[in-house]
Amino acid sequence: MARLTDENVTLAKEIIDRYPRAKSALIPLLHIAQEQDGWVTDEAMRHIAELIGVTPAEVLGTGTFYEMFRFEPVGKYLINVCGTMSCALLGADDLMHAAEEELGIHEGGTTDDGMFTLHRAECQAACTEAPCLQVNYRYRFRTTPIEVRQLISDLRNGRLDDEIPPHGTLARVRQHIPADKGVGAVDPSQATSPPEWITASAEGGAS
Repeated sequence: MARLTDENVTLAKEIIDRYPRAKSALIPLLHIAQEQDGWVTDEAMRHIAELIGVTPAEVLGTGTFYEMFRFEPVGKYLINVCGTMSCALLGADDLMHAAEEELGIHEGGTTDDGMFTLHRAECQAACTEAPCLQVNYRYRFRTTPIEVRQLISDLRNGRLDDEIPPHGTLARVRQHIPADKGVGAVDPSQATSPPEWITASAEGGAS
């Protein structure tokens, strides 16, 4: 387990200098640590605590509040299947079962080659696009079990290397939301139909 590299210490100090209080930089520094090793190590937490003048317990207590930080080794690709209401209604369990069969592991496990870790996540804030999942926090919307199997095959064979970097590369994530799906795309007073996920649920699930 490693402390932050010299290069990352320099970056961390630049970030700390942007804040009136050093401890306000905790979240960005956790991202730096996770990008360095793929997860946040104990040594990295102690190092961050030294840099911002708090205890390691405060670093851990803050970091564990957020789902995106991992404090144990995970695979190169972390697959998070959303299991909250709209996704559950539209087939989240089917996605999880397909992933488990394709990977040969159960929910919460990591493949022997260290390439994949499979988890169930709480709401991923994409209820209109259910069922959804994320791979290293890159979304896959309205996903089917067949698409899950194809996704895993593509990742195994390096066909998505340019699109999905190894786990931990979070600071440069940019989600691309279509203009017609973004907040404010439709004025609430002009909405004339229920959300699409409700319609899909009534029809018996997504295609």
